[in-house]
Amino acid sequence: MFYDAVVIGAGVVGAMTARELTRCGLKVCILEKENDVAMGATKANSAIIHAGFDAEEGTLKAKLNVEGSKMMPAVAAELGVKYINNGSLVVGFNDEDKKTIEQLYTRGNSNGVEGLRVIGAPELRELEPNISPDATCALHAPTGAIICPYELTVSAIGNAMDNGAELKVNFEVIQIKVSEDGYEVSDGTETIETKIVVNAAGVYSDKISTMLGDTSFKVHPRRGEYILLDKTAGSLVKHTIFRTPTKMGKGILVSPTVDGNLLLGPTSVDMEDKDDKDTTQAGFDKIISQCGETVCSVPLNKAITSFCGLRSVGDTGDFIITSPRHGFINLAGIESPGLSASPAIAKYVSEILNAQGFNLKEKEDFNPIREKMHSFREMSAAEKNEIIKKDSSYGRIICRCEGVTEGEILNAIRTNPKPRDLDGVKRRTRAQMGRCQGGFCMPYIIELLSKELGIPMEQITKSGRKSAVITGRTKEDYIND
Repeated sequence: MFYDAVVIGAGVVGAMTARELTRCGLKVCILEKENDVAMGATKANSAIIHAGFDAEEGTLKAKLNVEGSKMMPAVAAELGVKYINNGSLVVGFNDEDKKTIEQLYTRGNSNGVEGLRVIGAPELRELEPNISPDATCALHAPTGAIICPYELTVSAIGNAMDNGAELKVNFEVIQIKVSEDGYEVSDGTETIETKIVVNAAGVYSDKISTMLGDTSFKVHPRRGEYILLDKTAGSLVKHTIFRTPTKMGKGILVSPTVDGNLLLGPTSVDMEDKDDKDTTQAGFDKIISQCGETVCSVPLNKAITSFCGLRSVGDTGDFIITSPRHGFINLAGIESPGLSASPAIAKYVSEILNAQGFNLKEKEDFNPIREKMHSFREMSAAEKNEIIKKDSSYGRIICRCEGVTEGEILNAIRTNPKPRDLDGVKRRTRAQMGRCQGGFCMPYIIELLSKELGIPMEQITKSGRKSAVITGRTKEDYIND
């Protein structure tokens, strides 16, 4: 089949780009090598919309961060995704930290960040009573915010699909060829023809680019480990609390999430293995130590899970957005603040394509609106009762920890982009994200997925590939013995 554009990678940058190209009236196909969307760095990051004071002046990071941050409230509203403008604080503990904070203040103003202030210890403690007594100053960025990155990605791809885009999962690109009409993209089994290719493959973006002979950059993964605390700990701080940054990143943060949890992390360790997402004791020790230095009385006994993400770090120190061939665009090295910049990156792609003569114009009947993924839980009791009268499945609680109903899970399974595994359902509904981490609800979700997908329960996985949950039926094995 022939497409106007193929987007390789279904993370937040690929999702926003696909949505933007669909807005421009293009026939778009999104290719993802995993079993679902948002499976790379998008599902395991700090969930921060950065104000834009950290990136160096004149870089694409600075420009697109500030633009994307300003765009995000409207984008989140259109896509039905929670966005909380909680502000951020970069906390200092000594004279050296204060110098860094003053530099960030100057840089942020140069980048066009609004409302920045350097504040002293008294005001800092008014804003955050649980901050360490050793803290002496902070940079206050009122435009900082928090969001759910995988919900944003699911909704953006779903909105693109609502407007005509197609999604192919388990499609690992192994070859790209130049053709008479553009490009041929293949996974070894299926070949897709397209005029435009957008490479948003994260830590594998350099590998994709070399398929067309472009070896101008390299990307390596940077490990970031996190600890997530229960909602009972979510009110410990209101702002996103940063340490003063280093060349390895913005340091260990303490931040509330849009769903009321408390997030600690990430670590920052350069890696070679692009698939190693193991957590480490050394990483946890560092998180625990630094969080304890920044915020008082972090209730680590409320930890409910931990995870690791791999950031895509390029060798240029900036976002790598290049077009080595007509109609082929690299979106590589999109590390932090990539989430914040993603809507602006998508716009930037359309500008590049227009400059190459593709003449993109907004589609008149493009529908930017996407229904909220968690609308049921936010309804009044009367509204819930009305829905339950029409569909009794909304009256059956499946996930007790998060209060997720059978109706919500069924709706998620039936809505594009459709999940095919347990983690896919988790990202769309929050079922399995509570205190018990799926200990109670997992068997019920497996049964629902099995019925809806029309496949045996043994074929339902946690996250695709070799992540089987059930290996066989015990009664049948007993009889065969």
